[in-house]
Amino acid sequence: MLRRTLARFGIDPYLLALIGTVIVAAILPARGVGATIAGDAVSVAVALLFFLYGARLSPKAVWEGLLHWRLQSLVFASTYVLFPLLGLALTKACGPWLAPELALGVMFVCVLPSTVQSSIAFTSIARGNVPAALCSASVSNLFGMVVTPLLVMLLLDGKGAGFSTKAVEDIAIQLLLPFVAGQLLRPLIGAFLLRHKAVMSLVDRGSILLVVYAAFSEGMVAGIWSQVTARDLGLVILLDVVLLTSVLVATMVLSRRLGFSKEDEIAIVFCGSKKSMASGIPMANILFPGQALGLIVLPLMLFHQAQLFACATLAQRYARRPQAALLPAEAVAEPAKA
Repeated sequence: MLRRTLARFGIDPYLLALIGTVIVAAILPARGVGATIAGDAVSVAVALLFFLYGARLSPKAVWEGLLHWRLQSLVFASTYVLFPLLGLALTKACGPWLAPELALGVMFVCVLPSTVQSSIAFTSIARGNVPAALCSASVSNLFGMVVTPLLVMLLLDGKGAGFSTKAVEDIAIQLLLPFVAGQLLRPLIGAFLLRHKAVMSLVDRGSILLVVYAAFSEGMVAGIWSQVTARDLGLVILLDVVLLTSVLVATMVLSRRLGFSKEDEIAIVFCGSKKSMASGIPMANILFPGQALGLIVLPLMLFHQAQLFACATLAQRYARRPQAALLPAEAVAEPAKA
């Protein structure tokens, strides 16, 4: 009942869980030995998250989607070119009025990969090209393990991003290796994961909640929240909304100008405008050592909710168009959480 009520108002229940986690971290932050244990638990949880992601991703679906190279190219350009360019322009324009950690967080949002599950879910609701959306979102996350750290090095290093060769090693150890292991073991455990989707979702979301708790605990202990003002929060929300709106409009217009079908347009719009909190928060934990991580991931958490509101509304609008032939359900692999 509560889930349906929240969905009616476009509120993601998971956002409430995130808010609750932040509140717990504010009241009972991890200190001393507890902070060390939390840090070790985060490393294990992140590795498990990407192991499960690799175990659930269908190589066949990725290959089929890659054949639609024009669509994939446009999504990639939106995710890793358009977003960073907009982020640079906005943070430069608003830099004098925005705390450095929050400006860094806004730019970090712009270099992240797309989501997987919500991109596919909204594409399905809108009656779009679901297999192409599955491939775009999945490949975006695969590339993101390499492209995001590179963009951090190129665009954020001068702002204290803390990028180093050790960060590359950590990405490989905590993200790439578990993902590859999951792919290799997929024939053995893939069916099990499909039968226990609720448990896997709990692991996915629980991992992110753990990372958020550790990040905001560290912020509380360091006293960074005294640096945040209402103006800062308002400006971050405004920048997130401007980013999201600009990319939604750009991907929609470009899809139509380039002659894509309506189904392809839907996949491009939803995959090209999303940013993954599931990948982003673990990456931030690796890429920004010694930084005010709670402040850096705050723009991402706010962007996450904004994209859910906007895309839920847009998906319903697309779905109200006249009925068209749908893509065969057999082509759709089980989506991964993002």
